[in-house]
Amino acid sequence: MTPYDAIPAQAVIRPPNRLIDGFGRAVTYLRVSVTDRCDLRCTYCMAEHMTFLPKAEVLSLEELDRLASAFVDLGVRKLRLTGGEPLVRKGIMTLVERLSRHLANGALDELTLTTNGTQLAAHAAELARLGVRRINVSLDTLKPDLFRRLTRGGDLAKVLAGIDAALGAGLKVKINAVALKHDNAEELPALIQWAHGLGADMTLIETMPLGEVEVDRTDQYLSLADVRRDLSSFWTLTDLAYATGGPARYVRVEETGGRLGFITPLSHNFCEACNRVRLTCTGTLHTCLGREDASDLRAVVRGGADDAALEQAIFAAIGAKPQGHDFRIDAARPAVARHMSTTGG
Repeated sequence: MTPYDAIPAQAVIRPPNRLIDGFGRAVTYLRVSVTDRCDLRCTYCMAEHMTFLPKAEVLSLEELDRLASAFVDLGVRKLRLTGGEPLVRKGIMTLVERLSRHLANGALDELTLTTNGTQLAAHAAELARLGVRRINVSLDTLKPDLFRRLTRGGDLAKVLAGIDAALGAGLKVKINAVALKHDNAEELPALIQWAHGLGADMTLIETMPLGEVEVDRTDQYLSLADVRRDLSSFWTLTDLAYATGGPARYVRVEETGGRLGFITPLSHNFCEACNRVRLTCTGTLHTCLGREDASDLRAVVRGGADDAALEQAIFAAIGAKPQGHDFRIDAARPAVARHMSTTGG
């Protein structure tokens, strides 16, 4: 019996949402980066030779649990664990087990994670046992050579084995692919068909100007408005009201029967309905992915703050959440200096 199974269903706690930003948006979704490290080096995500954080700067599992739980107590309904690659964090399943208590008592609707899939085969069954019901897997191509080049050495077979293990454990899988003009643009229809053939949802993402990397994002940028128009020339795309709490807008591809999402921070931003914030592995809270805002919650926790003081620090950060991001693909420099792997997606 797990902690998730042990608590009776009637022990339901639904805290009122107290996290309302200055524009009246309720924050119900927290993305928690558990590490800045990754076993891949995707060209659009990080530099080839990264300098990772020293251990002392990274939150302990206990600190991550305390901070995430504070947000749940204030009304967050969805937690997503990210990285870097979350499954390379030592002890990560201990954290998942601790956080699963919020699923069991009803305070949390969903605990999920985004992964590159390389370590998923070893952890899928345990994730399902602890109450995780669905996961996102980042995968931009089904071509082994292209995958190896985009990830700077990754093994596609490991990712596919991880996806098979997740599906076998009963997890719902969504495949996330960054649309890259010169690398996978022509492959996107085949990638969508493959995902839908597995019974998995698929989401396409525009490349975002985060951090200094070696590739030219302007050269790789592909508008998903153009992709949707191209797909509509041979498929029937029906708009759906379906939502998962994130920024994707979904359609059903009638010919495949599957769902397809579009995340479009550049061609059509989604700021007016933003309900999420991001906590990095260093305890920095970012209320906008595309702004250089930052609130240091690690200093609050390590300074000995009690729960009331921690709540006040969280309220102050949420109150300063900006109305929208600063992403521009044609800008001379990235909108923010931090890498996607540091922010946690």
